[in-house]
Amino acid sequence: MADVLHAAVLILIVVSAFFAAWFRDLLAAVVSLAIMSLVISLEFYILQAPDVAIAEAGIGAGLSTAIYMIALRACKRTRR
Repeated sequence: MADVLHAAVLILIVVSAFFAAWFRDLLAAVVSLAIMSLVISLEFYILQAPDVAIAEAGIGAGLSTAIYMIALRACKRTRR
């Protein structure tokens, strides 16, 4: 059962990374990167590294996504 869960998480990581590169809309790509980071934190938790999982979820999914969204918002203002 654990091997199936581990394989499913790894497949989700690859799929979300693919969609992050595939999307033309930058906001959708940022959301896909956030999902990938959350799934990576789940993978770290499965590998029994909860401290790394918490750091990845907080910094990777939370802070990085916020910085990307702020940057996207600032770039849209300068285009007009």
